[in-house]
Amino acid sequence: MTEVVRIEAVDSRARGLRGRRAEERFGGLALVRRLDLLLLGSVLASVVYGLVVIGGITKLAPGGSAETRQAVYAVVGIVAMCAAIFVDPALYRRFASVMYAGLLGVMLLVLATGAVTRGSKRWITVGGFTFQPSEFGKVLLALCLAAFVADRVKKMHDLTLALRATALAAGPIVLVFLQPDFGSALVYGAVLAAVLFVSGIRWSTLAAIGGVAVFVAAAVLWWLPAAGVNVLRPYQAARLTGFTHPGSDPSSATYQVTQSITTVGAGGLRGRGVVGATQTSLGYLPEDSTDFAFASLSEQRGFFGASILLLLYLLIVWRGLRIVASAGDLFGAIVAASISFAFLFEVFINVGMTIGVAPITGITLPFVSVGGSSMISNLGAMGILQAIHARGRRRRS
Repeated sequence: MTEVVRIEAVDSRARGLRGRRAEERFGGLALVRRLDLLLLGSVLASVVYGLVVIGGITKLAPGGSAETRQAVYAVVGIVAMCAAIFVDPALYRRFASVMYAGLLGVMLLVLATGAVTRGSKRWITVGGFTFQPSEFGKVLLALCLAAFVADRVKKMHDLTLALRATALAAGPIVLVFLQPDFGSALVYGAVLAAVLFVSGIRWSTLAAIGGVAVFVAAAVLWWLPAAGVNVLRPYQAARLTGFTHPGSDPSSATYQVTQSITTVGAGGLRGRGVVGATQTSLGYLPEDSTDFAFASLSEQRGFFGASILLLLYLLIVWRGLRIVASAGDLFGAIVAASISFAFLFEVFINVGMTIGVAPITGITLPFVSVGGSSMISNLGAMGILQAIHARGRRRRS
């Protein structure tokens, strides 16, 4: 009897050894089994729904439907997401300094050689492809700041650590602001706030940094213009003035937001359909497929159609925050938090500006607004979230 038990014990260990060897051999397959399927389904559903929405918005546009072009961007983004899943997040941490230098270099390249479009330098062309580096910069900044803070975990309560992290973020923020891209600068600020909050910085330090941010904002918006120093471009100042005084100039400065609010309200509960959406089809709403895609969606598909998209966004943010708690290390938790919060911030600002509760900043609607850079960068960020989740589960097991 003893001999039989001994044989069973050895056989059990052998089975476990074979299982571990099989997992090492088929690491990719084991990684796929650990993915957050609810997050993956929510992301893919948002992409598909966004393609359907864009097809309806641009169906009657003079330039033709943008659905096919947007689908190509989505395919490239899904490939980027899949590639990011198989990259160990520790690799980003190891090369954080290189990524940060590259981020600054690309931002400087945009200012130096970027084509001027509508008064802004936001795009560069490489090999015949035009892209917006600031969209990818938000993901790179999250990775770089997370690595910087996680590598100095013993100094977490030191004021100088928070100041140095803020100084690192200030470089890309200023360069993006100079393009000018006020919306992306705000997203970068949201990334910094998430990194500092999740890393465990003291509340007093966070309050002090927040106070400095409020002081700088007040100086840019009021004190410096009163002294004759205009930091913002005229159209940016007009947008902020239009937000605080929506009825000041309905034919010019506040025309976009006025038409956007009208478009959202015209959809009602069930929407007016593609043909009946006159605000969109007749061109009353500017940038109906980019900045104001949510307003166009609301007119065509109504409250119910808009709610479907918002619920999908809610699922994505919820699963992202769950990954913060399940991450295998502090670096992964900070990256997951900053990506999730930046995503939520983009949705809030974009939807908010279409209904008049946030100023117009040019922030796109994730997975919906026409544009390759936004689509690819957001899908790549979702891949990083999945990579953190899968490896966090592996470490716990």
